[in-house]
Amino acid sequence: MSEGASSKERKRAHVWISGHVQGVFFRAHTAERARQLGVAGFVRNLPDGRVEAVFEGDAPAVEKVVAWCHQGPPRARVESVEVQWEEPRGDFVEFQILR
Repeated sequence: MSEGASSKERKRAHVWISGHVQGVFFRAHTAERARQLGVAGFVRNLPDGRVEAVFEGDAPAVEKVVAWCHQGPPRARVESVEVQWEEPRGDFVEFQILR
């Protein structure tokens, strides 16, 4: 199985998660999951109660973290996940929690 860096497909997902997703450590768990998978980007709470995240990295890793968002951490109750697939930009070097 060849893993040349130039042959890996990269993806970028802009995600909005709705439900009981603030005050349940959603951002911390999301950051931990993204970092474990080697995905860059950010996660933050929005004033309307949703959580917003951008994930960019190798396609399988981005798909895994987006799939995880549908469940979230144990205390979360995810009602919906909106995903907008975008062209990778390479503008993140790590995964950050924004305030």
